[in-house]
Amino acid sequence: MMKAISVLSIGALAAIIAGCLNTEHSVSATGERYPWKKNIVTTVFWIGERPSGNNPVPNRRSSWDKNWSRNYGGFDDPNPAHRSNYIPVKFTPRQNPFYCALPYNDKSINGHRPEAPRVVPWFKEAYQGPGVSTCKDRWVAIRKGNRTVYAQWEDAGPFRTDHWQYVFGNERPKPNLNKGAGLDVSPAVRDYLGLNETDVTDWRFVEFSEVSPGPWSTLGENNTFLISDRKTGRELAEASKRAEGRAIAR
Repeated sequence: MMKAISVLSIGALAAIIAGCLNTEHSVSATGERYPWKKNIVTTVFWIGERPSGNNPVPNRRSSWDKNWSRNYGGFDDPNPAHRSNYIPVKFTPRQNPFYCALPYNDKSINGHRPEAPRVVPWFKEAYQGPGVSTCKDRWVAIRKGNRTVYAQWEDAGPFRTDHWQYVFGNERPKPNLNKGAGLDVSPAVRDYLGLNETDVTDWRFVEFSEVSPGPWSTLGENNTFLISDRKTGRELAEASKRAEGRAIAR
């Protein structure tokens, strides 16, 4: 009898624990679908950056855009003396100046990496064919202290392009030449958060609906805010034409 009670108690305890875990998961899913990655060494990179000792790859192109510098509109000069309102003084970027890089690339030479459909949480909803990345332009929240900025994921790095266990899982960034950096951010992100060239931040993925308006919502052909505005404008124009057509028909 005592054995039966013990087994029952263990089973009940397991059920309670499972219930707690499930509750915690569902609360997290409703509030913050993606958890914060905390205390991540963060470095600054920029479009047009030349190779250096700790950055052996030039940033004229990205993992997803072979004409990155040209499509951006030029050299994203990181020198604060050459910047104003989070952008270079010499030109207005054609893409969002608030961008970042994480060490994973979902694309391969032919289509996507074999693990991508399994590890990229939004892969199915974002899939647009074998030639299109499901990660490019994704929104990321980055915070330092009590300040949070939003940036779009535009490149793979630093150093690695295959570390999905960190980007989408629970692993920490791997050791590298930049003190184990696991996040690269643009000069605009640096300036908004007041970061040093090497610093420590927290980051997490966010849905577009979670991104509040700010300086990151005003520029760029790839910017979801502007894409959404253009779509709304087209829909309003089409609705207006339909209404005019109905009025003439009467």
